[in-house]
Amino acid sequence: MAKAFKDLTEQEILALAIGQEEDDGKIYGEFAHNLAKTYPATAKMFTQMQAEEAEHRHKLFELHREKFGQHIPLIKRDDVKGFIKRRSLWLVMKSGVNAMRRQAEIMELENTRYYEKAAARATDAAIRQLLVDLAEAERKHATTAETLEAEHVPESIKREEEAAERRLFVLQIVQPGLVGLIDGSISTLAPVFAAAVATQDSFKAFLVGLAASVGAGISMAFAESQSDDGSLTGRGHPVARGAVCGLMTTAGGIGHTLPFLIPDFHVAMMIAIIVVIIELCAISYIRQRYMDTPFLQAAFTGVVGGLVVFLVGVIIGSA
Repeated sequence: MAKAFKDLTEQEILALAIGQEEDDGKIYGEFAHNLAKTYPATAKMFTQMQAEEAEHRHKLFELHREKFGQHIPLIKRDDVKGFIKRRSLWLVMKSGVNAMRRQAEIMELENTRYYEKAAARATDAAIRQLLVDLAEAERKHATTAETLEAEHVPESIKREEEAAERRLFVLQIVQPGLVGLIDGSISTLAPVFAAAVATQDSFKAFLVGLAASVGAGISMAFAESQSDDGSLTGRGHPVARGAVCGLMTTAGGIGHTLPFLIPDFHVAMMIAIIVVIIELCAISYIRQRYMDTPFLQAAFTGVVGGLVVFLVGVIIGSA
């Protein structure tokens, strides 16, 4: 079972602080490595913060050796009730450069608050003094983090990094998603409406649309994931890119397929046509928002393409 903080010895408190400094230094090192190519200024900031953590750990270790000897008890944050919990490192790094900056600020502030509250509850004078010293050290860390960010990451560089992050988002998420959405929304129009017109049966049209949407999603997922591995183009991991493309392809086809669950064929047909219009408007907005395509131009090309495929489906279904 986890121990209460009040039950820790001075040696355990010091060992816990040493482990905390070591973990934080490793986190900053991972941030720096992850950002080195795309955000070098922020990576430099985290490298310097890692060096600061190493220096503080060294001082804590020297104090521990002076008071208790070389052996450091094995105690981790999970062994102590209420001790600071860290977000999963991979999740923070996947969330982008701003998430890493915020995590650094949170780490320093959490450490400061924790030691301050622990010091206020402590009854032993020596433990209280040690906790006060640790809180002050963490407060200096937070100040150092702010100073380093101002030094290495001024507003102009932040804007550049935010623009680069947006480009990566567009390249790795928006582009494959948009390709899938366009393919799913437009390519499935012909089989869905051909089946609807030919059979005059909502459920049969639904089954055709479902098969076309899922099949197109699987096909697009494989095609996108095999197009390149992302190492040279920066388009991200092929599996993630393929998953985004496949899911959006399926979603694009399912949108105008679901109305055919309505038993009344004519009502289902009208709602399906309205959904198609909404889909084409959504595609036009995404192209205008992320791909810098004028809305009217995007809407015109989308409507023309969708109308042609729709008419092909109707004509084939009427034959």
